[in-house]
Amino acid sequence: MILDSTYHNKEHKPLLEDMVGRPFSLFESIKMNGVGSKRMIISEVSPNLAPYMNVVSDVNYANIELRKKGILIYINKGLKTYTWAIPYYQLVVYRTNGISIHAQGSFIHFKNNKTFRENKRFFEKMMNEKIKNASQFNFRTP
Repeated sequence: MILDSTYHNKEHKPLLEDMVGRPFSLFESIKMNGVGSKRMIISEVSPNLAPYMNVVSDVNYANIELRKKGILIYINKGLKTYTWAIPYYQLVVYRTNGISIHAQGSFIHFKNNKTFRENKRFFEKMMNEKIKNASQFNFRTP
């Protein structure tokens, strides 16, 4: 689900909380050493995410926020901001030349550069949260 979050909209909050959970509290955020990534350069996106990218040859940026049941990817297009909500059960991450996040039939690929390498700890934290979320459910077969 992609929302235009340039301006505050009261209807978005319950949608996002239902899909990816509530934000971490200030105490939890400090305990985790932050829940947001630094901004990263987008190198490639799937065709259905192309309308949310800059048309001219500007650099596209995005950053990620951890939530209790998923992540939010904030995509910047000029002066607009779009939010892509991804629950952990739909999140698939590939480590290629950079990192590629896949969900809901779409993908976003982040360039392997200095800002990406600065976010290495953040991606480890994100994968640990995904594993912690999946461990809540019992998938054993009888």
